[in-house]
Amino acid sequence: MDLVPALEEPLQQPLKSVLGPATAKVMAEHLGLHTVGDLLHHYPRRYEERGQLTHLADLPMDEHVTVVAQVADARLHSFASAKAPRGKGQRLEVTITDGSGRLQLVFFGSGVHKPHKDLLPGTRAMFAGKVSVFNRRLQLAHPAYELLRADAAESVETWAGALIPLYPATAKLESWKIGKAIQTVLPHAQEAIDPLPDSLRAGRGLVSLPEALLKIHRPHTKADIDDARARLKWDEAFVLQVALARRRHADAQLPAVPRVPAADGLLTAFDARLPFTLTEGQRKVSGEIFDDLATDHPMHRLLQGEVGSGKTLVALRAMLAVVDAGGQAALLAPTEVLAQQHHRSVVEMMGELAEGGMLGGSERATKVVVLTGSMGTAARRQALLDLVTGEAGIVIGTHALIEDKVKFHDLGLVVVDEQHRFGVEQRDALRSKGKQPPHLLVMTATPIPRTVAMTVFGDLETSVLDQLPAGRSPIASHVVPAADKPHFLARAWERVREEVDNGHQAYVVCPRIGDEEDGKGGRAGKKSAEDEAEKRPPLAVLDIAGRLAEGPLRGLGVEVLHGRMPPDDKDAVMRRFAAGDTDVLVATTVIEVGVNVPNATAMVIMDADRFGVSQLHQLRGRVGRGSAAGLCLLVSEMPEASAARQRLNAVASTLDGFELSRIDLEQRREGDVLGQAQSGARSSLRVLAVIEDEEVIAQAREEAARLVAADPELTTLPGLRTALDALLDEEREQYLEKG
Repeated sequence: MDLVPALEEPLQQPLKSVLGPATAKVMAEHLGLHTVGDLLHHYPRRYEERGQLTHLADLPMDEHVTVVAQVADARLHSFASAKAPRGKGQRLEVTITDGSGRLQLVFFGSGVHKPHKDLLPGTRAMFAGKVSVFNRRLQLAHPAYELLRADAAESVETWAGALIPLYPATAKLESWKIGKAIQTVLPHAQEAIDPLPDSLRAGRGLVSLPEALLKIHRPHTKADIDDARARLKWDEAFVLQVALARRRHADAQLPAVPRVPAADGLLTAFDARLPFTLTEGQRKVSGEIFDDLATDHPMHRLLQGEVGSGKTLVALRAMLAVVDAGGQAALLAPTEVLAQQHHRSVVEMMGELAEGGMLGGSERATKVVVLTGSMGTAARRQALLDLVTGEAGIVIGTHALIEDKVKFHDLGLVVVDEQHRFGVEQRDALRSKGKQPPHLLVMTATPIPRTVAMTVFGDLETSVLDQLPAGRSPIASHVVPAADKPHFLARAWERVREEVDNGHQAYVVCPRIGDEEDGKGGRAGKKSAEDEAEKRPPLAVLDIAGRLAEGPLRGLGVEVLHGRMPPDDKDAVMRRFAAGDTDVLVATTVIEVGVNVPNATAMVIMDADRFGVSQLHQLRGRVGRGSAAGLCLLVSEMPEASAARQRLNAVASTLDGFELSRIDLEQRREGDVLGQAQSGARSSLRVLAVIEDEEVIAQAREEAARLVAADPELTTLPGLRTALDALLDEEREQYLEKG
């Protein structure tokens, strides 16, 4: 591992620190930078040209910013205060400009003397501080600043060249201090061992790693920055793809039992029962899955598709093919509501084919059992017995399937629904229950752009269902601006009543249950509409259900459903709703995936701005599942110009989940997508943008596959092995599997 001693050197050491101990401590605690190598890979966020001024007009509120601007004027005021009753208090107001706007800086008390001397009109400097509002004007109070004197030797030295790098910084460490620290360690860049094979680098015309590090931190021209970024993007894409290619290669070496369905077995009988024909997409994807199941190494396939595209049916046909071939199949669902729902719909679709061993069951039938944590002892014991004897060909369950007590007769296929809800340990625990590794089919109902699939699920082959089955109705979506136009919200409840009067049902979704402690209100003194909407606690199921039942939906059958209800109560509520006994179901996101009630045609999502784009698309997919058209109303109090409303407008404007997932990704950035927000580690992607760099990712995947096929252990590439260890520590590598 320690191939690059200079880059592995800690920034803070007991005897000889590379940087001052205080600086090194802040870097470790606030930026996650511990070694010289970490610091060299802390790249500038953007660059300012010495002659160019930044956009003061676009400053974000409440954020710590660094701006490069020129002093327009500076005025010293005296005032009386409790501390200086005789009018001896001093306040320095400095106005800076950048051509696009002006910004006020303010300094108080004894802190005015140095800036009063330094910040003369015409002086250019970098200023860093937190943007606030005073008297309806943006200001920075007591900003840190660094003068940019073109004639000073030190300034020329420090900000070598015409471009000033601005680094991701914190309130405790300004961008230029990070820049100075990086200049201190920059000579070590020469010792960086290059992870890219020479042939790849030469073939793609990429600069060496030491040169890229020098150019990104000390560029002389914009071309230097482009060269460095092109090279560093390749590092990130290639190292990631090599990790995934090695996993695919290792999986391909494992033995598995080929599962070929009987010519005239359970699958044939099931297909004959279907009251509709499969879509072309379903047939194609089923063909890909059956080809994989017939091989002697484990299938690893991701099945993704639009909400309602019929993924469950495709998965069920794969499960029946395995049962036909003498094996068993397990479907792992993230919640009890979803496990029960899957069990009901599978038994319904299979009819007598799900009554194996029962009177009246078909001779080709199998048994379909459900296994959840809250089952009664007798039912649980029977389910476990059916699994170990092989009586049950199909089991549908939650995490309860993973427990040690659960034994299978011959587990041939694991289907994981909603992959992002499960950790790698859970997936592996279920797979280890097979005598040989079972085949694996991962389903996700959140459509993922191709590049994300290649980056996050790169160890899985991908199948996409992008057609909706015949008979699915369109869903009309509208934003309801509750604060701007309260009568729109009143009309939304009228629309719900109209749907119920027409014999249909509706969902009302809230972000919160309402039996927990209310969050404390927002900070005082900020009263914009956006603040008001954001700072109050999210609307809650228990509050809204009561208000609706006594108010606009009086006389209708209103019930609630949320995750903290006892499982039997949840199941009973879902059964009554599915049977049409309940008119309106007020629920949390427990209904987000898999819930299938074709008679439910309307959905009102309260505080819709509190949900992500993909989640809104998922929720919306619960309506319009029958022959009647669906309606989804996105209720929000956010003002029209806010980013949250733009996001809701995007959801309302398209039903294309792949397009929405791109919008979602562009807004959230990749750090979240690759899970670093969840895992607590910093994103390993610093210059690679998953959506923008589609071509680089695709090319890196091809190169990685070629390389790993020729040299799976990377014996000839020690630099690449080091980069793999550094970029993909165990936590991140596992995250790639979790997706």
